[in-house]
Amino acid sequence: MTTMVNLSLTLFLIILLSKGVGGCDLNNITIGTIRSGKEIKGKPEWNVIVVNNCDCPMQKMLLSCNGFQTTEAVDPSIFKPEGDNTCSIKNGNSIPPKDTVKFSYAWDPPFLLRPTSVVTSC
Repeated sequence: MTTMVNLSLTLFLIILLSKGVGGCDLNNITIGTIRSGKEIKGKPEWNVIVVNNCDCPMQKMLLSCNGFQTTEAVDPSIFKPEGDNTCSIKNGNSIPPKDTVKFSYAWDPPFLLRPTSVVTSC
C-alpha cells in the first residue's frame, strides 16, 4: 500500500514539473513593434503590442527598456519606466489569458523591449 502511494505521489510530481509551475513563463509573451508611419515632434512613432500567449492570467510584468525615451506621451497606467532599465506593463495589474496590451511611443531608433519578469496565476 505504501509503495502504491509513493508511486502515485512520484507520478503526480513528474506530471506537475513537466507542465511547469504556473504553466507559463517569459516564453509565453510576445512583443511586436511596428512603425506607424507618423512622426511626433520629428521622431517616428512605433506601435507596440504585448501579447499574453498563456492560458493563465499574467501580472507584475516587467520589460527591459534601457534608456527609454519618447516625444509622445504614453499612458503610465499601460507602460511606465521604473528606472533606467525596467518598465512595467499595466502597473503590474493582471493581463488576461490571450489578451493584448497596446501603446505607442515616438523615438529613433526604436527600443528593444523584451520581457524580464512576470508572475502567472492558474
